[in-house]
Order: sequence, then structure tokens, then C-alpha cells
Amino acid sequence: MTFADELARHGPNRPWTGSPTAARGYCARVTRGHYENFTVASVLLPRRLVPHFHAVYAFCRWADDLADETAGGDESLALLAWWRDELRSCYGGTPTHPVTVALADTIRRFAIPPTPFLDLISAFEQDQRVKRYDTFADVRDYCTRSANPVGRLVLHLFGCIDDRRAALSDEVCTGLQLANFWQDVARDRDIGRVYLPREDLERFGVSDEDLRGKRFTPAFHDLLKFEVDRARGHFDRGAELLPLLPTDARGTVALFVGGGRATLDAIAGGGYDVLTRRPTVSKWHKGRLLARAVAGRLRAAVNT
Repeated sequence: MTFADELARHGPNRPWTGSPTAARGYCARVTRGHYENFTVASVLLPRRLVPHFHAVYAFCRWADDLADETAGGDESLALLAWWRDELRSCYGGTPTHPVTVALADTIRRFAIPPTPFLDLISAFEQDQRVKRYDTFADVRDYCTRSANPVGRLVLHLFGCIDDRRAALSDEVCTGLQLANFWQDVARDRDIGRVYLPREDLERFGVSDEDLRGKRFTPAFHDLLKFEVDRARGHFDRGAELLPLLPTDARGTVALFVGGGRATLDAIAGGGYDVLTRRPTVSKWHKGRLLARAVAGRLRAAVNT
């Protein structure tokens, strides 16, 4: 089923009439249908948290698709405004969408404030309005709403959020977002988005024509190496997070940190040429990351 079909069935003015159990089932289908790594990640999740991760992921997935799988511009902005209103209805006790019906229970159980969800919607709205960034500070500000709220939601679900953990999680999530940006420079350019800051493009002598023509030059090599190293710095600063997490959270978080670092390694291993080919992490390497995360969880369990 395409997202257009989903929107026709569950979009504005099409209230959900099913049960909360059916709503949770819908979120599970959305997650498994879109998030190819969730089956792997769910191996490390406590069973009690799986439906709540489904609900949170489904909310984020719908917001993302409303932004990128519709006509864009004013239409996407109108749909995102509807999604914000639906979130408010969720907090007000009157959700009308299967995702927010399921999410309402998660919000109550874990006392999750609306801010992370609202920040995510704000980032998707920004994607409709802003296609280029002048400075790295601008990119980082975008990450505070596009990526960091996800980490904070995870901390809420594991019941371990505080100021220190949140700040370290922000470092990790910003690193993950940057890794994704640098992996997808060509893909993003094809849809008119450039996350490489203009100040860095100018500093290294990379022109818009180079990006548009996907010309991999020595200047672009140096630029992307700089950006990859900067992303590694975020992971390094966030490294203190893992030992501060509950035992049952460490494996899941370690898996995603390892995946982000592996993406940066893949970019470096390809000589920083992300314009003519998209670097990916092999299935063998993903399996190795999973095995390492499982082993780490077992060691932590033995030592507690």
C-alpha cells in the first residue's frame, strides 16, 4: 500500500473507529513495513517496550511521509499542521488517528511531554521552506529538531531521562543525522536540498556546479573528510552516554551508534566520494554490529 492510499484511508476527516488494540497493530505494521532495521533492533528491546517503540516510530514515520511523500510546499505544510493538531488531540484525550490512539497510551505510561513530537514536526516543516544552510550552526540547529528529539523519546521510554543523559544523547543523535546527510549528499541534491553549509563549500572551494554535476574533485574530498571528522566528534562526545543507561537500553543504543560510525567508515573507505556512488554498510557488517551489541548486553547483565 502506498502512502497515498494510507492518507486516503487515515487522513484528515477520516476518524479511526477501531479499538486501541487494533491501533497498536496498525503501528506495528507501519514500523515493520518501513523500518528495515527494526526487526534487528527489536531483538535487543525489552518485550514490554516494543509496542511503545512501534507507536513512537509510526508517529515519526507519518510526519516524515506527510512532508516527503505528498505534493510538497503548501500542501505538505497543511498536512503537517493537521498532524500537529492531531498530536494536540492526543494530549487532550480525543485522538482520531490510529497512530495517535496508540501513542496516547505510550504518552501516559511514560509521561512524555509534547515538545519532542512538536520539534520533529517543526523540522519537517522547515524542510518545506529551507533548502540550503549558510552555516554549520544552522545545520546543527536543524538537528536539534530533526534528530535530537528521537533520542530524548528513547530515554523517556527507558525511564532514564535527565539533563546529562539528554545532552549526551543529543550529541549522538546529531552525529547520526550528520552521518545520514553526508551519506546522501547526491540524493538530497537531486531533490533540491543541500545540507553542506555554504560557509564550508566556500572555504574548500566546492561550487554549486560541482554538486549539481556530481563532480568529485580534490576540494570535495577535503570538504567531506572535514564534515565526516566533525560528525565523529559528536559520537566521541556522546560516548559517555552508554554506561549511564540502564542495562536493557545499552544494546539498542550501542547498535545505532555503531551503525552511525560504520556509515562514516563506509564514506571514508570509499575515499569520500559520495557523489558518484552511495556508501552503504554491508549486511555482514550489520550482523557483526548486532552480535557485538548482544554480547555487550549479556556482559552487562552478568555484571549487574
